[in-house]
Amino acid sequence: MTIIILHRARHTHLIFVVAVGDAIRTSLGPRGMDKMIQTGTGEVVITNDGATILKHMAVLHPAAKMLVDLAAAQDVEAGDGTTSVVVLCSSLLSAAEKMLGKGIHPTTIAESFQRAAQKSVEFLTEMATPVDLADRESLLRAASTSLNSKIVSQYSSLLAPIAVDAVLRVVDPTVTNNVNLNDVRVVKKVGGTIDDTELVDGLVLNQNVVKSAGGPTRVEKAKIGLIQFQLSAPKPDMENQIIVNDYRQMDKILKEERQYLLNMCKKIKKSGCNVLLIQKSILRDAVNELSLHFLAKLKIMVVKDVERDEIEFIAKSLCIVSWVQACG
Repeated sequence: MTIIILHRARHTHLIFVVAVGDAIRTSLGPRGMDKMIQTGTGEVVITNDGATILKHMAVLHPAAKMLVDLAAAQDVEAGDGTTSVVVLCSSLLSAAEKMLGKGIHPTTIAESFQRAAQKSVEFLTEMATPVDLADRESLLRAASTSLNSKIVSQYSSLLAPIAVDAVLRVVDPTVTNNVNLNDVRVVKKVGGTIDDTELVDGLVLNQNVVKSAGGPTRVEKAKIGLIQFQLSAPKPDMENQIIVNDYRQMDKILKEERQYLLNMCKKIKKSGCNVLLIQKSILRDAVNELSLHFLAKLKIMVVKDVERDEIEFIAKSLCIVSWVQACG
């Protein structure tokens, strides 16, 4: 009974893995078909990229999820070939199922796959052509080849130079064989066409400059500050109610709040900052109208609601260290 159950479980795993491979097999290659996917939020995605397809598929089976992880790992490591590795893995497992049916032990099959992988690496290493990051023409050919299998293949002549130049600008001279792609940021804007795509040698923010307080909206020779604390009145961690019956006490509270915010704004100005980026806050207002008024009087341009996941990229791009809390 145990042997029968084990065979059934193994057969079930293989069925789900092969099904996932078959689902994206038709999107492989330059003649591959595009897939239209509707996400849980109602967004419609059209793509033939294996990693993107698998990311939006609701894969629940543990064995099939391994293919999703495989595609994600390939995307991180090489940036391409996600469909190929999934189709190849699915085909190998399909062949393994036939060998299992002939009575070959699973360990023998696994060891054979490992030996074949080692031999394949040897052959591919002999065939491979070394790529020098200083050779722009080779990089352009590689980028164009990769884009030719994507939905934007007709724009490969435009996008390939942009991709190559973006990588070359962030390459670390001490590590010439790899590039941290997190140093390149893609900003999407509604409207226009792909022909409007451009490479900006600098930093582009999705947030707009705060204009309501009458502060500056354009600054030259900027000295940029990035803060991760709130320019608003402090609040306790727990919800409490304070009842003030005397107008003099209320006036005192307002004066102290005003003085507290003014001191912080003056310290920011004293640092030499004339452009201030403020991280978005979920606990309380990141900045209130009174703080914006003080910053406007001090001629400091303000950009608020910077997302938390953008902080590291902005700090690295601007070569600055973010302020986590206000100085006492």
